[in-house]
Amino acid sequence: MTLQAPFPWFGGKSRIAAQIWERLGNPVNYVEPFFGSGAVLLSRPGGPGHIETVNDKDRFVANFWRAAARDPEALVHWMDWPVNEVDLTARHLWLLNEGAARIARCDGDPDYFDAQVAGWWCWGACSWIAGGWCSGSGPWTWNGDVHEWAEGNAGQGINRKRPHLGGSAGANGIGVHKQGIDIAAWVQALAARLRRVRVCAGDWSRVCGDTVTWRHGTTGIFLDPPYADTAGRTADLYAQDSLTVAHDAREWAIEAGRNPLMRIAFAGYDGEHKFPADWSKLRWKANGGFGLQGNAAGRENAARETIWFSPACIPPEQRGLFDVIEPEDARMEDASREGGK
Repeated sequence: MTLQAPFPWFGGKSRIAAQIWERLGNPVNYVEPFFGSGAVLLSRPGGPGHIETVNDKDRFVANFWRAAARDPEALVHWMDWPVNEVDLTARHLWLLNEGAARIARCDGDPDYFDAQVAGWWCWGACSWIAGGWCSGSGPWTWNGDVHEWAEGNAGQGINRKRPHLGGSAGANGIGVHKQGIDIAAWVQALAARLRRVRVCAGDWSRVCGDTVTWRHGTTGIFLDPPYADTAGRTADLYAQDSLTVAHDAREWAIEAGRNPLMRIAFAGYDGEHKFPADWSKLRWKANGGFGLQGNAAGRENAARETIWFSPACIPPEQRGLFDVIEPEDARMEDASREGGK
């Protein structure tokens, strides 16, 4: 089967991943600061690279990938459950309160993960309609003293929704709810792929410093931040959403792209970003999704999807010629003598 995340993700890049890798080639080092469902990493031709680092600010996402890599059996135990509306509401609130408190340790402990939180988070994401899963933005909270639902805006609340039931996706199931899926085999395959991937949880810039990138040698970076403040882009698609972080990531990419050791691919909408003339771009069309349904501007944005490539990326005329680049030991030793940042 095609290796992919077992949960849906808005803005996934599986359709364009092959073209991204044609331009990144086979760098010794790869960094993905906005990991999400990991479609690009999981589509890497030829399997794992020499060094790979991924990051997501959403602790639920980072905790899931840690659990998948380190305890796939426990993760499968908590993921494998039928669709149930009462469970969906109860687990959602539990995740936002007890679950969030458990995985707060992810920020300071690189070895910590919670398989129950990861499994329930994935299971619920596959049952939930549209955005807002585990965002804590809804009005309904749980009053633990009297075991009743109380409507209000205080605390970590949710919007109460029925599970996804409509359309072909609902009939056949999404992610772990797909008919005929061997969940254990799926997660074991992910665990094998992620065995040596370093998973970080925090701000995107924490994995973009010199010591994580070009000091290891030629580095491929895929930047896929939450898209910017463009008309038609649904807000609050992600638990950790932002309409401005894309601008910060773009400015970093332009500066970092001057380094010949940095091959950077940046995703966004055509027209909302301006890159230097020596950057190239590739237009493509997304499938769309919940964030675009019933929204004319959003459907139009699906055709504005663009990947920009820094000057050091492999030029179009050489696509398909995956170059194998070994660690540049001499350069790394020189960099170490300069200060080893």
